[in-house]
Amino acid sequence: MDSIRYSRQMLYSPIGPSGQEVLANKKVAIVGMGALGTVLANHLVRAGVGHVRMIDRDFVEASNLQRQILYDEADALDHLPKAIAAANKLQAINSSVIVEGIIADLHAGNAQSLLADVDLILDGSDNFQVRYLINDIAIMYDIPWVYGGAVHSRGMFAVIRPGVTPCLRCLFPHAPVGRGETCDTVGIIGPLVSIIASYQATEAIKLLIGDLDHLNPYLEQLDVWQNDHDQLSIANGRNPDCPVCVRKEFDYLATMEGTTEDFAALCGRDTVQIRPVHPVNVDLALLAKRFEPLGAIEHNRFLLRFHVDGHTLVFFQDGRVLVQGTDDLTIARTLYAKYVGH
Repeated sequence: MDSIRYSRQMLYSPIGPSGQEVLANKKVAIVGMGALGTVLANHLVRAGVGHVRMIDRDFVEASNLQRQILYDEADALDHLPKAIAAANKLQAINSSVIVEGIIADLHAGNAQSLLADVDLILDGSDNFQVRYLINDIAIMYDIPWVYGGAVHSRGMFAVIRPGVTPCLRCLFPHAPVGRGETCDTVGIIGPLVSIIASYQATEAIKLLIGDLDHLNPYLEQLDVWQNDHDQLSIANGRNPDCPVCVRKEFDYLATMEGTTEDFAALCGRDTVQIRPVHPVNVDLALLAKRFEPLGAIEHNRFLLRFHVDGHTLVFFQDGRVLVQGTDDLTIARTLYAKYVGH
């Protein structure tokens, strides 16, 4: 153990040398490497958590740089996948930990393989469908996780421990509806992200070293611009008929039978994602040769961007395609069929 690197952290008595040793032997998964995820990963890698797995489906764009702290202009110019750009930065920061960047869209077909072997799951995602999927895995495998969300100037977080606290479906039986706000529709300020993710990271360290007596028992809600701070006790929030933590019905882990692709509009992104239900491996170099006569292309070893018909199609090695410039599923299906062929 690098005693100099972690000396100030070990001087903090609730952690100490013994807690630092525990951290070095823990594995954490972070789902989503956007604003919250980059702050979470930065804290945990610097803190000496032994294995940090980062899962993200997207690539770096210039609009990310205002708040996603691990990325720079070169990453955006190179269209690097976020998981790879983050891993590059963090491995240079702390070479003594395992930093694992995985380019993937978390879904029912891969969630167990990506999350079931970790000690803790951290939520850096941007939608409740993914969070419900995390919740299913957490309850099924008895893995604690820390929920977090941030948009505009408002954020919230909560610690979820299977069998001890309410699960996410107890707290939110259905995905919240109403304003439907996202960073792409109402914006977000960078300091909010750092505050919420830092709270999440603090709870993560408590969980990892086993200091359960000091875990935050609330669903914390903050508005950093309006100076509001609410603590909602969730101690009595367990639903005695919860479909997940009581009845053990894992709806979000159910696979989509009878389909070959899943089409979904990404909220506020003017983008449709097409994901193959079954795993594939795309040869991007071969794809580049195929598309070169048809339109402008940009590619690296992780993804290929194809500009055609007023839209941009982004192809990933795992078979996913982003159709940028529309949120209309019919248009996306037409372009997909035209250029992918099925």
